[in-house]
Amino acid sequence: MRDRFPLLLVTGLLVLGAFGSFVMQGARRGAFADRLSTYRSEKSGARGLYLLLESSGVPVERWQQDFAVLEPETTLVTLGTRFRDASDRKSTNPGKADGGFPWDEPDELTDEEKEEFRERGLNAFRSPPIDEDETKKLLEYVRNGGTLVYAPMEPDENELLTAIDVFLERAGNRQEITTLVPSQPSRFTTGVERLEARVRLWLDLPPGALALYVDEGVDQAVVGLVPYGQGRVIVVGAPELAMNHALARADNALFWRALVRPLATKGPIAFDEYHHGFTGDRSIAEFAARYGLQFAAAQLLLGVMLWAASLKRFGRPRPPPEDTRIGATDALFATSRLYREGKHHAHAASSIAKALAADYARKAGLPQRAEPAEISAALEVRGRKDLAAALLDVSRAAAAATSESEVEGVARLAALARRTLDASPTKGRTT
Repeated sequence: MRDRFPLLLVTGLLVLGAFGSFVMQGARRGAFADRLSTYRSEKSGARGLYLLLESSGVPVERWQQDFAVLEPETTLVTLGTRFRDASDRKSTNPGKADGGFPWDEPDELTDEEKEEFRERGLNAFRSPPIDEDETKKLLEYVRNGGTLVYAPMEPDENELLTAIDVFLERAGNRQEITTLVPSQPSRFTTGVERLEARVRLWLDLPPGALALYVDEGVDQAVVGLVPYGQGRVIVVGAPELAMNHALARADNALFWRALVRPLATKGPIAFDEYHHGFTGDRSIAEFAARYGLQFAAAQLLLGVMLWAASLKRFGRPRPPPEDTRIGATDALFATSRLYREGKHHAHAASSIAKALAADYARKAGLPQRAEPAEISAALEVRGRKDLAAALLDVSRAAAAATSESEVEGVARLAALARRTLDASPTKGRTT
């Protein structure tokens, strides 16, 4: 097929369609992370909270390791993560034991909660729960003066809540957006008048604990501060307060600023991402698959293939190089025959001399149309008397050429002179 333009057009349309598909998938890059992850930009994510605190000057970071080593100066924030107790290992529902799908209690879930769990998809299985060893490390971390902000999603009992003597009760009005108000003035409620969110859990706090916010309608504690050892645990029964779509309601954004600013005086605020599936020791292949980089690699490979295909010429085929060389040789022989038959010896010799003079003119810094005498004089000034003499010899021989043998002699002299032009001054200078 001589003309491949239709094939190129079809290929371009296919590439455009594939590129559009990749762009649409990339536009949803904020949905790959788990619910309440600070990487998730969907409405159920907490990316907005992270960016809000970061822009407010609060030192924030993402914690992507387990809880084996925790520093008391760091305030740990864990949103929506689940704990695994010994009872979970005996569970017949692996989804619930692994941290996310209470499908064995469908009657207790609202339609919105069911949709929420369906939205999580495989993220629920990629997000490991907090195991028993990590729970012990958390309790030790709090006892040594650390602060933990914990926003549970379900009223599941775990070793942490048992140790701090906090009991959770599923809120009866969890389907409605309710108003939360500070129970009493404190440095954790500065500037906050009311919050609006769906409350999932009511808190039964132990003696000595402080209820920071209560449900205005039923006077139940929703956010509480519980001292434990030298540290404290802040339990948030309305995790929707951290979600992107809820930050614009009432004073929800001010709630987080007022809550974490007093805590950031000791050190950074670390959002737990390890239990949302983001680990610091993830392999390159897993990282690429997580962010869809395999599609970028496929696009790069496709681009290389198209570039290789574009090197092919469209239209009529060009003659082979061998044919081009033979044609040039034939043209040279035909030209030489014309010169011989027409006895244009003087013109041929002068053409050779002019070409040599143009090369010498560049060396002398003169225009190519300069006369040989001018070029020779300029070369002598520059200290190249050898070149000046060679140019004059060729010019004189060309002016006196009247036969084919004399033209060949001019050509030989010009070849020697050109070789002298390329040589260094010491090598080209005669003694």
